[in-house]
Formats: sequence, structure tokens, C-alpha cells
Amino acid sequence: MSNPDVFAATADPNRRHILEELRRAPKTVNDLAKGLPISRPAVSQHLKALLDCGLVTVTSEGTRRIYSVNNRGFDGMNLWLDQFWS
Repeated sequence: MSNPDVFAATADPNRRHILEELRRAPKTVNDLAKGLPISRPAVSQHLKALLDCGLVTVTSEGTRRIYSVNNRGFDGMNLWLDQFWS
């Protein structure tokens, strides 16, 4: 796992939308693509970026891949932001 910058990964509005949807419930690429003006392959690319920085996890159920928010992936972001409120 490469672990790129979470702030760069969340700068894209499509990725923020994906995270908001996944915060509500785990979803497949098809479910996520329904709410976005981009193709399923583009959604998959955005999910890969979110997976690479640890903000999203994926599990397999048969032939389906279910994506969900990885709360632990936000720990570093939260620690960095919290320093501004201390």
C-alpha cells in the first residue's frame, strides 16, 4: 500500500461525494456511479485513490466488491486538523 496524501485524495469533489455516500452505507461501484456524472471506470479509479490512502476498504461478497469508509484511515487527517482547535 502506497499511502498517498489524504488531503490530495479528498480534494476531488467526486471523491468527496463517494465518501459521503459510503458514510451512509457500504456500496458497490454500480451503486456509487448512479449518483455521479462520471462513468463506472472513473468511479473505480477514484475508489482506487481512496483505497491507496486508506480512506476506503473493500470486501468481496461472491462476485461483488463492496466498498466502505475506513474510519481508521481518517485518524491522521483528524490529528492534523485537531491541532488547529487546541
